[in-house]
Amino acid sequence: MLMLTQRLNSATEISVNFTLFLTAEERTRTRYRFETPEGQSLYLRLPRGTILNDGDLLQSQTGEVVVKIAAKPEPVLTITSSNPLSLLRAAYHLGNRHVPLELTPHYLRLSPDPVLQAMLNQLGVEVKPEIVPFQPEIGAYHHHS
Repeated sequence: MLMLTQRLNSATEISVNFTLFLTAEERTRTRYRFETPEGQSLYLRLPRGTILNDGDLLQSQTGEVVVKIAAKPEPVLTITSSNPLSLLRAAYHLGNRHVPLELTPHYLRLSPDPVLQAMLNQLGVEVKPEIVPFQPEIGAYHHHS
């Protein structure tokens, strides 16, 4: 079993041994066991509170193996509107519910939820189910390690 314990600077040109595709929730886990498509066991052991991002590099304890983290496509709801104020209003209401939310100037994205989807439909924004990588905003009080 290979233990991943250290985050590397992504800007460094390093040879990657594996790419690990993880959902948004899986990228918040600091202690977790994964299987590579090749059948190798990887054990994640990172400082508590670490949130992994698409493109992050992790190194094994011995330094000989480097794993790249990739955002795995997963079911989401993508919210769009031709009216910027409607999109802003949707972000406000979703923020009040403290749901993980991906924010961009052109769309919002969240995990599927029928209650929230009904609320968004009432707000008059377009809601489209998709399967794409989900990269929610990191909380304002989270210190990136």
